Amino acid sequence: MGPEPDRQQRRDDGTVDVWVTGLGAMTPLGGDMPSTWAAMRSGANGIGYLEDEWAQGLPVRIAGRLAVNPADSLARTEARRLDRAEQIALVASREAWRDAGSPNLPPTRLAVVMGTGIGGITSLLDQNHTLEVKGPRRVSPHTVPMLMANGPAAWVSMDLGAQGGAHAPVSACASGAEAIALGLDLIRAGRVDVVVAGGVEASVLPLPLTGFAQMMALSTSNDDPAHACRPFDARRNGFVLAEGGAVVVLERADHARARAARAYATALGAGTSSSAAHITASDVAGQVRAMTLSLSDARITGEDVGHVHAHATSTPQGDACESDAIAQAVGTHAVVTATKSMTGHMLGASGAMGAAAAILALRDGVVPATRNLREVDARIDLDVVMDEPRTGQFQAALANSFGFGGHNVSLVFGRA
Repeated sequence: MGPEPDRQQRRDDGTVDVWVTGLGAMTPLGGDMPSTWAAMRSGANGIGYLEDEWAQGLPVRIAGRLAVNPADSLARTEARRLDRAEQIALVASREAWRDAGSPNLPPTRLAVVMGTGIGGITSLLDQNHTLEVKGPRRVSPHTVPMLMANGPAAWVSMDLGAQGGAHAPVSACASGAEAIALGLDLIRAGRVDVVVAGGVEASVLPLPLTGFAQMMALSTSNDDPAHACRPFDARRNGFVLAEGGAVVVLERADHARARAARAYATALGAGTSSSAAHITASDVAGQVRAMTLSLSDARITGEDVGHVHAHATSTPQGDACESDAIAQAVGTHAVVTATKSMTGHMLGASGAMGAAAAILALRDGVVPATRNLREVDARIDLDVVMDEPRTGQFQAALANSFGFGGHNVSLVFGRA
């Protein structure tokens, strides 16, 4: 069962050491974390043309669809009662749990934190259409559990028997990262020993696509999906909507040692801030605060950070804003990448995937190149990886995640 809470190992400053012991994912690049990471290292593309009939009249007809259907990994009766986002959460969480060695601990010492930006919008729109076309008797009795934003967290908690809490941060595109930050806090506070944390999203649908397009936020490179998402490039013209999920298992270090678990990395710190400035626009000061707080929490400085996984969605304003913030909070020496160039923007899942990519970069000493980056914007003064992956033994990595509404989250990880 592992050590009792009062025996948890602490650093000299009183902070509990927390390890990352498991990873799981479903993305446009692969159906699990190993295949996704291998694709990132090779610079693969996960963005394609939407062949669906409903997409043909839309202003944007490209997106990042999952490489593997999550329903194929679930029992038929199980899949039918779950929204697509909930299906992703179960598949990715089960992978992460297995990867961590399925820790044996009291259920009250295990928590789940699963973020999402939108929740069960697939089920919401589908059942609303059923209501309008076929009438109330045809609406599924599973509608409410499928559409509620806490559904992914709830289903994962029941699947794992986690009784230490089931939390569901809804912080737009920062949701997955905020889930990891909350998981770190739960362990440090002594409330639990293990947290399954991450983010999911499944919103490649007509309404979200049209809504983002009307905001002028999406790339309109409908004739060239593979090169549409190009963070930090001088010709970038918007993000590409995608679906997916990523999950990490956080574990108190002495609990993990007691069962001889493998550590991918150490979760050193987290910082969150709210810009309180604009509902959609980026804010340098708010992002700097999140990064500075995360570094302070990790007890390191910007000079100690060798790698930054940028939020970088490929929007003209957003990438320039984040570049300025990184330069101020971390410096211009760190090796920077943006894997959304390959996956597209998975909204509530993106922060968790960015964290996982940073963790694996630390483990392997390899930072994937930013796909489609041919000419770095002159306003961006960062060492952004282009063309080929960058190798090196980085001691610490910082992962950024920012969301509409002014949600800013930065996570710091150290080599195991």
